[in-house]
Amino acid sequence: MKLADRHIVVTGGGTGVGAETARTFSEAGATVTIMGRSEAPLQAQGLPYQLCDVTDAGAVAEAFDAARAENGPVTIAVANAGAAESVPFAKMTADQMQRMLAVNLIGVSNVWQAALPDMKSAGSGRMIAIASSAGLKGYPYVAAYCAAKHGVVGLTRALSLELASTGITVNAICPGFVESPMLERSVANIVQKTGMTEEQARASLCSGNPQKRFIQTDEVAGTALWLCSDAARSVNGHALSVSGGEI
Repeated sequence: MKLADRHIVVTGGGTGVGAETARTFSEAGATVTIMGRSEAPLQAQGLPYQLCDVTDAGAVAEAFDAARAENGPVTIAVANAGAAESVPFAKMTADQMQRMLAVNLIGVSNVWQAALPDMKSAGSGRMIAIASSAGLKGYPYVAAYCAAKHGVVGLTRALSLELASTGITVNAICPGFVESPMLERSVANIVQKTGMTEEQARASLCSGNPQKRFIQTDEVAGTALWLCSDAARSVNGHALSVSGGEI
């Protein structure tokens, strides 16, 4: 896989899947810029970074301009930044719905729009969203998150057709529960609200995976790397389930 001339931007690059994806592409020879809202975890990765809130289109555009000035045109954009809030639908507020849509869906759109001019100029590129199995099925108590991730899958399918003749592919990766800081927050939330032990909470979350385990960050990063290879040049508009057979 020839990545020496590729510049990849990974949002949410300070921890979890984003950090693993950034390391994977860097080790494969790509130039990597990571973006996120908190400076300390970005600095810890030892890679070029830009502070950026993906829900702010202007801030995203500025961050991409800075990344472009430092490392050249962007050829791969991995929209990974996301968040999940758990609440029964009857108690969910409009603000909670808006927050989930803003970071998980609008954030992807902002990132892809910022990356698109470079890819169109080059006549090639890869746009990847780290969505979720929640974009392919429903889960209780995270209706807003599911709605946003379903939106990401719809955006992926629509944009892939719009750009199909340009040399740019657009795909989403839909992992199940990933061993990550987001998972730890979910476990803590279950423990607090239900009285389960941590072990019980973790077991309840992985029970839907036929392999009875959590997805690892390197599995998601490896899928992203493959999508950027020549072997995946015809893979376009897909929502790839990385869930042990759950989807």
